[in-house]
Amino acid sequence: MAAGYAEQAIQSVLNSSQGFCKFLSANDTGATGGHQSGILISKSAVSMLFSDGQMQQDCIPKRTVKIKWQNDFSTESCFTYYESKNELRITRFGRGFPFLIPEQTGALFVLSRQSEDDYSGYFLETEEDIEEFLNAFALSPTGTNSLIDVGAVHPEVHERMAVQEFIDSISVEFPLSEEMSAAARNIQNRVYNNIDYIRTNPDRKIVEWTNMEYTLFRALEYARYGDLINRGFQSVEEFVRIANMVLNRRKSRAGKSLEHHLSAIFDGNAVRYESQAVTEGRKKPDFIFPSGEAYRDSSFCVDKLVSLAAKTTCKDRWRQVLNEADRLRDKPKYLCTLQQGISGAQMDEMQTENVILVVPRPYIRTYPADRQDRIWTLAKFVQYLKSIEE
Repeated sequence: MAAGYAEQAIQSVLNSSQGFCKFLSANDTGATGGHQSGILISKSAVSMLFSDGQMQQDCIPKRTVKIKWQNDFSTESCFTYYESKNELRITRFGRGFPFLIPEQTGALFVLSRQSEDDYSGYFLETEEDIEEFLNAFALSPTGTNSLIDVGAVHPEVHERMAVQEFIDSISVEFPLSEEMSAAARNIQNRVYNNIDYIRTNPDRKIVEWTNMEYTLFRALEYARYGDLINRGFQSVEEFVRIANMVLNRRKSRAGKSLEHHLSAIFDGNAVRYESQAVTEGRKKPDFIFPSGEAYRDSSFCVDKLVSLAAKTTCKDRWRQVLNEADRLRDKPKYLCTLQQGISGAQMDEMQTENVILVVPRPYIRTYPADRQDRIWTLAKFVQYLKSIEE
């Protein structure tokens, strides 16, 4: 059996309204030499096959559906309920159906309902595929032959499936940085269902988004270059070329990632801002609050203007923020960073230059203990912006 069916089956169930799995018995596959027709389905799964109205009809409940097998080919198959035997069966697989043979006894059969008349079916044969599927839904081998409790799926499984689904959906080698950041936020919000943290805990949210984007980016790198790396390189020159391409893309992505996620935090908190607004000459702070237009309006109160620089690391580059906005020369310069810890001497230099660090709360503990009170959390910065907007 080809590899990858376990993940496809997991994704199929996660995307469905209902899912069912069971180990194929000898009767299902014809290994006993009997004349059983089709796959026997547990009565506990009746709601997945028939509506209440269909079950209450006078004749034998029966209906034809389309089942796509192994995400490859389809059959017009039949669901039937035999009241006399109190049995549910799937029949009509077509001539030459390759899975209901004695050698498939013990394979894990997975059925998921995609719409009213469309289903997906998988047969998982290898121990690795079976274990991966069962582990994904926290099922023991004895807990099969029933509907699958999708709520029991670990978030990590949802995350892995969502990452793979995104990679499969894109046709370009690497999306633009803003598309990658948006995808990471979408996956993290959807899988962990804590989108309200944008307002209630922005410090945690931006760390989670950043970590998710790193996970997504690394998965995409492996999808694009994994086979090449495993095969090896024809020359040192080829190795250097690929390595430089990978490293340059990583640096470019990291530089923009923080800006994209900060924008999402500000949008989620209804804070007015403009990114990359021109102040003077070629100067472009990463963020001006409330807007570049307000900054360039000499009548706009300078006390209600704020600039923010976003630098993933700032150990050696923090001085770049000192002259990005002439009108704010005598005001605090805010610098948001994901840097985990810098020296006390550098923090003292920043204080002298009126630079205020904005750091996600979980990272503040990595800074010198006697200077941590100088650092603003992202939540504090957002609240400050909202207060001066009033």
